[in-house]
Amino acid sequence: MTLTTTHLMALTPVILLFATAVTVMLGIAWRRQHAVIATVSVLGLNLALLSMALVWQMRGIESPLLVFDGLTVFASILILVATLACATLAHAFLEGYPGPREEFYLLMLCAAAGGIVLVASRHLASLFFGLELLSMPLYGMLAYTFRDRLSLEAGIKYLLLSAGATAFLLFGMALLYAESGRLDLAGLSLALGDSSGAWALAGAGLIIVGLGFKLSLAPFHLWTPDVYEGAPGPAVTFLASASKVAVFVVLWRLVMVAPVFDAAILHNVLAGLAMVTILVGNLLALVQTNLKRLLGYSSVAHFGYLLVALVINDGLSSETAGVYLLTYLITTLGAFGVVTLLSSPYSGQDASALHHYRGLFWRRPYLAAVLTVSLLSLAGIPFTAGFIGKFYIIAQGVEASRWWLVGAIILGSAIGLYYYLRVMVALYLVEPGMRRRDATNDWGLRAGGLVVLGLALLVIVLGIYPSPMIEWVKLVVSGS
Repeated sequence: MTLTTTHLMALTPVILLFATAVTVMLGIAWRRQHAVIATVSVLGLNLALLSMALVWQMRGIESPLLVFDGLTVFASILILVATLACATLAHAFLEGYPGPREEFYLLMLCAAAGGIVLVASRHLASLFFGLELLSMPLYGMLAYTFRDRLSLEAGIKYLLLSAGATAFLLFGMALLYAESGRLDLAGLSLALGDSSGAWALAGAGLIIVGLGFKLSLAPFHLWTPDVYEGAPGPAVTFLASASKVAVFVVLWRLVMVAPVFDAAILHNVLAGLAMVTILVGNLLALVQTNLKRLLGYSSVAHFGYLLVALVINDGLSSETAGVYLLTYLITTLGAFGVVTLLSSPYSGQDASALHHYRGLFWRRPYLAAVLTVSLLSLAGIPFTAGFIGKFYIIAQGVEASRWWLVGAIILGSAIGLYYYLRVMVALYLVEPGMRRRDATNDWGLRAGGLVVLGLALLVIVLGIYPSPMIEWVKLVVSGS
């Protein structure tokens, strides 16, 4: 197949991201200016986001390795929005960092480009390339503040365990190739058909293990709390939002396109993973006294909820998964944004212990309100965006009569309500005399503060009036 001008135009967001990364790299080599590099990065991300309108008009175009359909456009927009928020938050955070600051933006741009390649993949080779391009910059981002022992530990843990997950992924791809002789998803669908052999099932299972690590699905979640606690705020925000959205969309595409991933035995495995992930994530979050670890286990539980949509996999699955992903993204960005602002500028370990947040309302009332709204949304309380996503998941489970999964969702939500309320109560208690961490006085006037306030407002607006969001998801993801 010949690469045409049309294909290059469809690749415009990725090209713009790489062009911005090259510009940032040359700028670093010429003269280090943190504000200029941050501005260039944000400008490049905005241009890439605007260029998604062009990709939307050209949706349906395919190349041997990539496909530009509605799902690609939807996931790419979420990744670019998350990266833009993280880059904005990173500027204030890195102002106090004593070492080189500009390389962080270079790593983030490369990771965002890898995420877009990943969600557009229609071939196992491009899937692997996109996943590694997403993961490798994350190793550096998570260990960026390496003078802090916990940050260095987070980067090394993610590196070693990610390498193990990649081995599972590659072995699974090899088994699928041995069974079918094809690596493209359409070819796998034709070669394997409705009846899959033992090698194909084993290969698909190993791929689920590899992707399950990236998504922190139980029992592949053990790295999550340590990495979330040790990594710097902007890096863990990117990991929890853009990275996980990209990997989930790949699993979503595999389940939709390749019949082997929807085989009865793997279907039951995914259902079991969903139940275990929901319960393990919520139960382990109960005992946390560190907000970043708590949000890490919360993320584990939320991707358990999302797995339910893939397990049921009926006509509304795409709409349900799309709505939940969107509400999860904006809520997670808001919650981690508050953590990052309280840790900005960098002055050592992030403000993550719960006692750092005690009495926050009396010092920074608007910041406490943003965190409260985000936690209520994560808990699925009505009039927040999170309620809409969770309602979709429960409604789909009820319609499909998957009562065990519905029961797990309800039980997990009840447990989650307790530990979210525990954090919210601490925000409004009278502050004790212990050492505290606080945001800068002008946090609300800075770009990062405006982003966090906008996210909190969006959470409330989408919770009260969700129709535009639902219609947009249906239009982009389902094409209806």
